Amino acid sequence: MNVSAHVDTFARDHLPPPAEWPELHFDLPELRYPDRLNCAAELLDHADPGRPVFHTPVGPSWTYGELRARVDRIAHVLTRDLGVVPGNRVLLRGPTTPWLAACWLAVLKAGAVAVTVLAQQRPHELSTICAIAEVRHALCDIRSVDDLAKAEIPGLRITTYGGDAPDDLLRRPAPDTPYEPVDTAADDVALIAFTSGTTGRPKGCMHFHRDVLAIADTFSAHVLRPRADDVFAGSPPLGFTFGLGGLVVFPMRAGASALLLEQAHPKQLLAAVAEHRVSVVFTAPTAYRAMLDELDAYDVASLRRCVSAGENLPAATWQNWYERTGLRIINGIGATELLHIFISAADEHIRPGTTGTPVPGWQARVQDANGEPLPDGEPGLLAVRGPVGCRYLSDPRQRVYVRDGWNITGDTYVRDGDGYFRYVARADDMIISAGYNIAGPEVEDALLRHPDVVEAAVVGRPDEARGQVVVAYAVLKEGAVRDVEALRAFVKSELAPYKCPREIVFLDALPRTATGKLQRFRLRDATGAEAAVERDTEGDQH
Repeated sequence: MNVSAHVDTFARDHLPPPAEWPELHFDLPELRYPDRLNCAAELLDHADPGRPVFHTPVGPSWTYGELRARVDRIAHVLTRDLGVVPGNRVLLRGPTTPWLAACWLAVLKAGAVAVTVLAQQRPHELSTICAIAEVRHALCDIRSVDDLAKAEIPGLRITTYGGDAPDDLLRRPAPDTPYEPVDTAADDVALIAFTSGTTGRPKGCMHFHRDVLAIADTFSAHVLRPRADDVFAGSPPLGFTFGLGGLVVFPMRAGASALLLEQAHPKQLLAAVAEHRVSVVFTAPTAYRAMLDELDAYDVASLRRCVSAGENLPAATWQNWYERTGLRIINGIGATELLHIFISAADEHIRPGTTGTPVPGWQARVQDANGEPLPDGEPGLLAVRGPVGCRYLSDPRQRVYVRDGWNITGDTYVRDGDGYFRYVARADDMIISAGYNIAGPEVEDALLRHPDVVEAAVVGRPDEARGQVVVAYAVLKEGAVRDVEALRAFVKSELAPYKCPREIVFLDALPRTATGKLQRFRLRDATGAEAAVERDTEGDQH
């Protein structure tokens, strides 16, 4: 490793032992970064200062020059006024705004470590994150400060922005002179991204300055291929690495701009695309499906790139979107541990129903539980490696995620004979019923082909006779009749009988995280629901 610029060495001191790291590969020439690198300076300093960088639904757009000046002022306040030194962890909290992005860039330019959290996270979650990362500084939107204050985190200094108080971050006096970026090493930790922690203690994923540029120089440059006149927008918040890449890193690396939306539900996203002529959109499969019902009310002719990640994209959703818009959704799989998307495809290389092929700069294979590669056509664990790898902050789960130099994502995949990777299920979402292996997402895809089904989730429930049985949860269009037998008959016309749900539960909404990811574990743990439930009485389907 290179000589660190961090005065506070906590992050580097708590990296996993080198023997537990994944193999890193820098196969593309553009991935061979210099030993000294500050990614914030790289993103800020190479664009035309007069070009727009951030837009909002209200207020004037920011130019790259204005952003750089505001980032420099914040960095001066951080180091001169608040006592932040290189290597300190700085918590960032607030809705998706240009000021949150400016704070993130300022923290990195000052050589500190950004820990961006979701505005929806509650005091207990915030307290846990701050304890794991030993956070002592926080920059928080005044509108999001209450829960952070309620967390009563020992030793945490909270500085708000966007308020009227004289000690507000944006009102503090600061020099109007350029801030000289800290001479960080390319492998100094730039950010710690926490997994949601919905099924246990959250894991802090540590990423270097070079990693921030690597995701732009692989997926964005080679698959997305943005242009300087693109306007990006999307639903994921900046506390989610999908949003950080899609709304800040990728547009800035290309000299493009982004529309930052505090609220980006499907209708709001469509309205924003129409009003601001958005050309590149990032959101989840569920949002694309929801937007299909609203498309006729909005002009989306400006769109040229649509990216989907976060969960599996059903082939039916892809096909419906293509038929309605003429746009091919760029499907992708990424992970917080690897920062962004590593398998994908675009344009004529897209094959609906598959995720794609390894992004240039990345390698992937399918292997068994012992780490042995499996032949094409056989399902197994997805293993990935490239320029970015999993490095958990002081967490024994590092040895589970990284095995024999590969990152094991926890997804079951099949590699087709022509090199395309097809999603089967999360490894823990495979349902084994009476000796049959049933992939929940395959059953979900069948349910979603029914014209009345808006959302679907399928889980396995323990059963004494069969080991597990298939249980489906479905959300229907408004006004649709909750007819269990009709829906079951439809699924039986689409799938082999042994894959069909033995139980169907109708819900008003599926449980999701703040970033829209389906929480199947809550459905597995459910012992009952306020919904119409019908059990199969036709005997053994298997």
